[in-house]
Amino acid sequence: MKDPYEVLGIDRSATQDDVKAAFRKLAAKHHPDRNPDDPGANQRFKELNAAHQILSDPKKREMFDRFGIGDGTRVSGGQAPFGASFDINDLNIDGIFGDLLGALGIKVGQAPPLQKEVRVTFEEAAFGCAKELTYERIEPCTDCSGSGSAPGTTPDTCGVCRGRGRVRVQQGVLPIALERPCAACRGMGRIVKDPCGTCRGAGLVAKERTIEVTIPAGVENGTTRLVERGGNHARPERPAGDLELVVRVAPHELFRRVGDDVVCALPISFPQAALGGELEIPTLDGKGKVKIPAGTQPGTILRVRGKGLPRRMMSGRGDQLVEITVEVPKQLDDNQRRLIAELAESLGNKITPAEPDQPSFMSKLKSLFG
Repeated sequence: MKDPYEVLGIDRSATQDDVKAAFRKLAAKHHPDRNPDDPGANQRFKELNAAHQILSDPKKREMFDRFGIGDGTRVSGGQAPFGASFDINDLNIDGIFGDLLGALGIKVGQAPPLQKEVRVTFEEAAFGCAKELTYERIEPCTDCSGSGSAPGTTPDTCGVCRGRGRVRVQQGVLPIALERPCAACRGMGRIVKDPCGTCRGAGLVAKERTIEVTIPAGVENGTTRLVERGGNHARPERPAGDLELVVRVAPHELFRRVGDDVVCALPISFPQAALGGELEIPTLDGKGKVKIPAGTQPGTILRVRGKGLPRRMMSGRGDQLVEITVEVPKQLDDNQRRLIAELAESLGNKITPAEPDQPSFMSKLKSLFG
């Protein structure tokens, strides 16, 4: 078991984003399909997958960091219990620690979750939908049924482990014989002499898969959903890993989300703000109406009940919040200027720099500065 930090070329302070970026870069570089003439590409790709599986899972990463694995072969300080150093690869992870790792949620030998994004519109997220997702995953080769051998041939049983994929070794540090993956067949239990032309002996190929994803009503941006067995196969004979879907909600040109409520800005003119009235507004359900009270001020929030998003924790829907903005005309003709000046005069205001509402403004100043 190599040090996963060294395999991915990152230090121990790397973030999850650093781990993901390093894995994607190296996996693309060392993928067996991109290196058909390199016999070591398949092993390097497996090492990258194993390293990513450890470091992308907080529990697994904590376990490695906690036990102080430095160079991937010795315990911290290079000393075992009784003063003898030992190779951590000699520990039978599948056997001795299998139950413990399973209790911690660590699936030994299974591919790490495959992550994909599902993009939906604001309306689709609000009311739910079904989306088709086409993605690529690693599957057993159908031409050789995952054996890695060319059609009409079969792999030879490994003479070292006799098909078990594991060999027993006696380690001085422990009074029992331990098992470790067979180096001759890389734990497969068989040796391919006539490789399949499609998978080049790996038994695995990249294939496109299309599934239908149900998006529940009211889903939030960044929500994740797990599709069991929808991910990659680490080995042909083992079940697929999981597929982790991340929902990405596109921004809307009119609406934004605040909890279960929908907020939209409504620009109105000064006469409409002063006199009030009923105006047409956009809603998630189409056109709607809202009453503007006379004397409405800029920044006023009007609430339209039941026009928001489906509530996540209870029945019903949130509300639509209409934020009022007052538009000030930028271009006026002479007649319009005259009328506005007359209005200002009739209201007792002169065309001078604006003055705030003195009583309320002064009271706020007193409360602020004491």
